[in-house]
Amino acid sequence: MSEACKSCSSATKDGGCSSGQNPKTCGGKPEDERIVKTLGRIKHKIVVLSGKGGVGKSTVSANIAMALAQAGKQVGLLDVDIHGPSIPRLLSLQDAKPHIEPDHMEPVPYSKNLWVMSLGFLIPDKDTAVIWRGPMKLGLIKQFVRDVSWGDLDYLVTDCPPGTGDEPLTALQTFGPQAHAVIVTTPQGVAVDDVRRSVTFCRQLGNPILGIVENMSGFVCPSCKAVHNIFNSGGGEALAKEMGVNFLGRIPMDPEVVRSGDEGFALMKVQAESATALAFKKVVEPILALG
Repeated sequence: MSEACKSCSSATKDGGCSSGQNPKTCGGKPEDERIVKTLGRIKHKIVVLSGKGGVGKSTVSANIAMALAQAGKQVGLLDVDIHGPSIPRLLSLQDAKPHIEPDHMEPVPYSKNLWVMSLGFLIPDKDTAVIWRGPMKLGLIKQFVRDVSWGDLDYLVTDCPPGTGDEPLTALQTFGPQAHAVIVTTPQGVAVDDVRRSVTFCRQLGNPILGIVENMSGFVCPSCKAVHNIFNSGGGEALAKEMGVNFLGRIPMDPEVVRSGDEGFALMKVQAESATALAFKKVVEPILALG
């Protein structure tokens, strides 16, 4: 264990590292020490991921972060979807710019206890394509941990792009084995097949899985109140049972989710007592139970 590790705030009495970093190497480079120091001030790291695109990970991430903030927690929301950063649009922060100093960046404040960081804040305009290979994406994600002044947080919620590639792999490896995964699917079999791989992915990395969320699960007709299972129903719950992980709940298809996202207001803020918002609150209960 290096001398830098011994003095690190994440060092434990038995020579380990509470941040999940390798105690033999985490003090080897100044940038690694900064990552360890940053993570040491964040109690819980929540990584939202899915093996399938189009299942609503960004919407789920934004509303989980909002619900945690509404519960009085200090929350960071990190968008590591390099090629399609959606969080700024979902929270009406498209024109926001982080304050940048030579040695650090300030996350963009959304409220008094919710802060956001995304590549969407840094690209010149909405039409700019980010054409990057793996090493550049890995470097940016680590920079968003190392150089962003997150401060003391109860939760850092990270929104990942689909799949089990560079971005979710880098996020989970940077946060270490204490980071918890929330896996999002939609009910239909074509989504469940891909999402099953996300469960295996997390297990191979050694990260605990908080559970599976079944998004777009049934549509409640606003006129007759009948439930129409457009994408079938129960696929996420069946997968959770099959894979031996918790089922966190169903989020129904709701036109208000689309409208709130397009207009830049998280549903948990504008319709906190709606059926869909209550479903999100149920999903968040096990996250709040982490302490």
